[in-house]
Amino acid sequence: MKDKVIELIEKSLIEGGSKVKTEEIKKYLEIPKDINLGDFAFPCFFLAKDLKQSPNEIAIEIRKNIGNPPEEFEDIQTSGPYVNFFIDKKALAKNLLSQIKKEKEKFGAILTKPKDKKTILVEFPSPNTNKPLHLGHLRNMAIGESISRIAEFNGLKVIRANLNNDRGIHICQSMAAYEKYGEGKTPEKLKKKSDHFVGDYYVLFNEKSKKDKDLEVLSHRMLQKYEEGDKKVLSLWKKMNKWALEGFDETYKRFGIKHDKIYYESKIFQKGKEIILGGVKKGVFEKKEDGSIFIDLGKKLGEKILLRSDGTSVYITQDIYLAKLRFEEYNLENLIYVVGNEQEYHFEVLFKILEILGIGSKSKMKHLSYGMVNLPEGRMKSREGTVVDADDLIKTVQDIAIKELEKRAKLSKKELRERSLAISLSAIKYLLLKIDAKKNMMFNPKESINFEGDTGPYIQYSYARASSILSKSKKSPSFVPKKLGEKEKALVRKISDFPDIVEKSYHSLNPSIIASYAYSLAQLFNEFYHESPVIGSDSEEFRIALVEGFKQVLGNALFLLGIDVLEEM
Repeated sequence: MKDKVIELIEKSLIEGGSKVKTEEIKKYLEIPKDINLGDFAFPCFFLAKDLKQSPNEIAIEIRKNIGNPPEEFEDIQTSGPYVNFFIDKKALAKNLLSQIKKEKEKFGAILTKPKDKKTILVEFPSPNTNKPLHLGHLRNMAIGESISRIAEFNGLKVIRANLNNDRGIHICQSMAAYEKYGEGKTPEKLKKKSDHFVGDYYVLFNEKSKKDKDLEVLSHRMLQKYEEGDKKVLSLWKKMNKWALEGFDETYKRFGIKHDKIYYESKIFQKGKEIILGGVKKGVFEKKEDGSIFIDLGKKLGEKILLRSDGTSVYITQDIYLAKLRFEEYNLENLIYVVGNEQEYHFEVLFKILEILGIGSKSKMKHLSYGMVNLPEGRMKSREGTVVDADDLIKTVQDIAIKELEKRAKLSKKELRERSLAISLSAIKYLLLKIDAKKNMMFNPKESINFEGDTGPYIQYSYARASSILSKSKKSPSFVPKKLGEKEKALVRKISDFPDIVEKSYHSLNPSIIASYAYSLAQLFNEFYHESPVIGSDSEEFRIALVEGFKQVLGNALFLLGIDVLEEM
C-alpha cells in the first residue's frame, strides 16, 4: 500500500511538471500517529521551491491530479500542506493477513537478494578478563545481539565477534593481588564461580594498593615481564585467564549469546606494536624523549600515546592491528563496535589513525556508542566492587519471576526453572533495549519483572494470551472481514506498520524502535481482546486470522529483541 501511495503521488507530480524522484517521496512520506489523519500523509513543504507554489496549493494540485481514489482507498483528502491517504481497512486486512500467513517469520524483512548479500562484523561485549561480566555488559550484549538479528533479518551476513582483553595493566592488577594474597586458593576450593573469584582480587588490589604501594609496582613489573615472556608470570596469567573465560562462557550461554569469531588481545598485541614501530620509521608516529611513541592529531584530538616509555602497548595498539586483520579476513561492508560512550574519544582517535594508515574506510567503521546503566543507589564502580554482576542480576530477577509464577499456576520444577528464566531474561533485555541506546538509563530489577505495563513479561504475556485464544477456537481463519470495529481497524493498521519499523531500526541501528512498537502492539491487542470477543462471535473466523497475524508479528518483533516467546505464562 505504501508503494501504491508513492506511485499515485509520483504520477500526480509528473503531471504537475515536477521531476521529484521516488526516493524523495519515500523519504518524506509519513505515517500519522492519529488514525483520523489517515494511514499515510505526504507533506508538500519541500516541493515549494521547485514548483514555485505554496505547500497548501501543491497539496490541492496533487489531490486534483489523482482524481477518483483507487478501490484500495476509502478516501484521499488535503489538510493544509498535507495530502492524507485513507486505506480501505477491509482490503488492507485481507492483503496483510494473507501476506503474514505466507511469509511467517520473514514478514517485515527487507531481504536483499543473495548475490547482493553483504557482510558486517559486530563486536560485543569485549570484556576485560579481570572481573566478571556486569550489568553494563548485559546492556552491551542485548544491543549487540539485537542489531545482529535485525541485520540478519534484512539479508546481511553477520559475524558476531568478541575481543577478550586478556592482557594489560588491569589484568596484571588482579594477578598481583592473587600472587600476594591468594595463598593458593582456587574457585573450586571456595565453591565460587570462576570469573567472580578473579574479580574479587581486582577489588582487593584496589583496597590494598591504597596503603601497599609495592602492590602497584608489582602489577607494572608483571606487565613488563608478561611482554618479555617470563614463564612464571605467563603461568599465572594463563591460570587466571582460564578462570575468567570459563565464567564468561557460562554467562553468555545463559543470556543466549553465541559468538562466531573470538579474538584475544594476547595473540595480536605484538602485531599492533609492529605497526606502531613501522610507523615511526615512516614518520607517521613520533618518539618522545622518554621513549614513548605517540601521534599528534591536532587541536581537536591532541596527542595520543601508542606505546608507553617502557615499551608496553596500550589498548589502541592492538585495535589498530585488529581492524587491519578483520578487513583482510572478510570483505566487510561495515565494522561495528558496540562500546560504551566513555570510549567515544578512543574510537575517534582509532578511526583517524586507521584513516592515516590507509586501513579500511572511515565510512565502513562505526562506534555504536551506548549510555551508562545506573542503579537507584548510583553509578557502578568495578574497582570498588559496587557493580551488579550479570549472574547475580539474572538470579535476582529470576527469583522474582518464580514468585510471580507460583501465584498463577502449579508447575513442575523443570517448567518453573525454564519459564522463570525466559521471563527474567525478557524483563532484563527489554528494559535494557527500550531506552534509546545513546541515553544513560536507570535499572530497577523489581520494576522490570512486572506483568503489567511497559515490560518484557507484559509483552510475553500478550503473546501467550493470543496462543490461548487460538487453542480454544475450532474454526478455520478467514482473511475477509464482514465488518471492522474501531479496535480491529487500529490493530490491523498497527500490524501493517511492522515493515517500516524494522527498516527504521535497521538503518538507525536502534532496537528501541522495535521495543516501543512491540509494547504498543501488545497494548492494542489487549484493548481489542477486551472489547471484541473472539470465540463464539459472529466475526470469529476473521478475528482468529487477526489474532494469528498479531501473534506472528509480535513473535517476529520479540525475536529481533533477542527475547524468547512463551506459549503459556
